[in-house]
Amino acid sequence: MFIATRSVELSLCQTTDSCHTRQVVVGLVSFHVIFAKGRALFSLLAQADVVAGDFPGIDGFLGTRGSLMLDVVFLAMFVIVPVMGVSIYLVKYRRRYQLHKQIQLALAIVLLVAVTAFEIDMQWMTKWELRAVPSVYFNLERKWSCPVGISLIVHLLFAVPTAFLWIFVIVQAMRKFPNPIGPNEYSRQHVFWARLAAFEMLMTAITGWVFYTLAFVA
Repeated sequence: MFIATRSVELSLCQTTDSCHTRQVVVGLVSFHVIFAKGRALFSLLAQADVVAGDFPGIDGFLGTRGSLMLDVVFLAMFVIVPVMGVSIYLVKYRRRYQLHKQIQLALAIVLLVAVTAFEIDMQWMTKWELRAVPSVYFNLERKWSCPVGISLIVHLLFAVPTAFLWIFVIVQAMRKFPNPIGPNEYSRQHVFWARLAAFEMLMTAITGWVFYTLAFVA
């Protein structure tokens, strides 16, 4: 760095009498070099901390870089999706309307608690970006254009509508079906929206698993 700035200084001395201009240019060159080296050093130190496992938040239990709630939600979807399938089977082929209702309400409560805890973890406790830094599919400087970022965007495109769809389907079913529950004139509409919600939930789970694997396993 000293040699580079000194060379610039000597060159300016030969071509101009302006000492002020010389000092400004030399200062800018020095600042640029120092800033570049400092940024590179900071990046290396940050990566060293991340590789060492110094992550904010509570570490998970699956042996990956995921936080506690990331691991909980990751596993929870392996339970929620099959149970949702069983619930659909019971109402479609066994006409177990009341049991279907109870399972769906239980799933909604479980999802509400899990998502609430997950959002608290993500917003105030865990920085998922730092946990994803060691992944070969993540680039902090291209957060939303690297594979991890793209997979998260795709996941959110399913997850956000799914939340509103499930609320809509459950509220409408509670309002328009009789008690005790049974088929009526609203059944056809319910089937349409429920199938759409089930598909969205399945895609939310699949895209969530892909994001988790790319970010915290790879």
